[in-house]
Order: sequence, then structure tokens, then C-alpha cells
Amino acid sequence: MKVGFLGVGAQKAGTSALDAYLRVHPALCMATVKEVHLFDDERTFHQQSLSAFEAYHRRFSPTPATVLAGEITPAYMYWTDAPGRIWEYIPAMKLIAVLRNPITRAFSQWNMQRDRGVDPLAFWDALQSERERCRAAAPLQHRRFSYVDRGYYTGQLRRLWSFFPAEQVLVLRYEDLRDRPNDTVDRVFDFLGVARLASLTPQVAHVRPYKARMSPREWKFLRDAFEFEIRALERILGWDCGAWLAPPADAAEDA
Repeated sequence: MKVGFLGVGAQKAGTSALDAYLRVHPALCMATVKEVHLFDDERTFHQQSLSAFEAYHRRFSPTPATVLAGEITPAYMYWTDAPGRIWEYIPAMKLIAVLRNPITRAFSQWNMQRDRGVDPLAFWDALQSERERCRAAAPLQHRRFSYVDRGYYTGQLRRLWSFFPAEQVLVLRYEDLRDRPNDTVDRVFDFLGVARLASLTPQVAHVRPYKARMSPREWKFLRDAFEFEIRALERILGWDCGAWLAPPADAAEDA
């Protein structure tokens, strides 16, 4: 059985909770781990190794009840070459993207990297250093320090749509998954063509407390960086994202 659906992003937008929700459905076979990282693996595709796909498929253990196999790797939407590689694997792939306010998403990513001991810089310094850091990874994207760059969703969505028709790409809001999980996961089940479940246990995954709030200077820097991007996203998705541009009332907890 080939993999039939992927959760492709965005990072720090509730994809771990989504993964947990999908694992309870008997008709869905999820990978043994979240974030398999096949289609953003440069070494695998440079070597063009068929054994990599054999190893990929061994990540799944379908049962007679399985209708569809899938996995969630948030880097796939951000990684430039991933959509084309996914299309070459199976053009009928169904893709799920969850989008979060890019301002709070950037702070959440930095908070994760700080907690992991990956980024020693303060958030403001990390924002000011991002371009230089990302140039060091060229011609690829930077996996760890792309706090602002990952938040430019419109280009990432257009790249997905250049390979896959809109009906194969489900775009969700992070707030809906967080605040209305039953309705939102029902949409995912409908999209995947499996039956809805009678009830779901709320899932919260990878929650990290914030040791500090985003400063007004940091928030203004990110608002200026993303204002036109957010307005463009409203136009292409028909969303109202005005709340994303309002200063956060409380940044004390991450989800």
C-alpha cells in the first residue's frame, strides 16, 4: 500500500495534535513515528535510492481495516523540492496543511529551539540574524532558524497547488483545530474519505510554557514583516485573519 495522504505543515501549528487524532481512526494507518522526513531528505533524492522507499513503506503496518496510510511531516510544505517529489511518488496524494498566525508561530518555533538548546540567541537577536543564518544553508532552506521565512504561506501554498489540484489540498486554521477539534477533524475525515468518529478525546501535544512574553518591539517587527503576507493569504483563501495582526493578549503558553 502506497502512502495516500500527508500532513505537510506548518511547523508549530498543531500538527502533533492532528497526528494524535488521526491515529485513533481504525481505517487510517499512520507511520510508526511522526515526521518521517522522506520527501525533504536531500541525501535520499540525490542518491535516487529505491531502498529509501522500501524503508519508508516499512514505517507503516496496515491492517485489513486500513483504507488509507499517511504521515505528518511539517517540513514538507516549507521544503522547496518536497511537493515535486511527492507528486512523482503519487500524483493523487491528499495533502493537509494547518496554518497558524505567522507572528505567534515564529515565536513558538524559537521557544522550541531555545528549550532544546539549539538556539542560544534571544528572540530579537535571532530575528535580526535570520537572513545571515539562512544564507549559510543556501541553496537549501534553514531547518532550525527559519522563524520568519516559514511564515510566508502564500508562496508555499502556490507551490503545492502547482503540483496538486485544490481539491487534493485541505487547508485548515490552527485556531479551529485548537478550539473546535471535533468539527475540524470531521473535515479531515471527510477529506480523506473515511467515516467520522462518534467522539474524539481532545489532544494537546508538545505544549511548552513560555518563560517570557514576546516584547512589543519583537511583535511590531513581525507584524511589519507579515502584514502584506497575511492580507494576501486572506485573498487567496477567503479567510478573515484580522485577529492575527492584533497584539497578543497573552503569550504565556505554547501549543
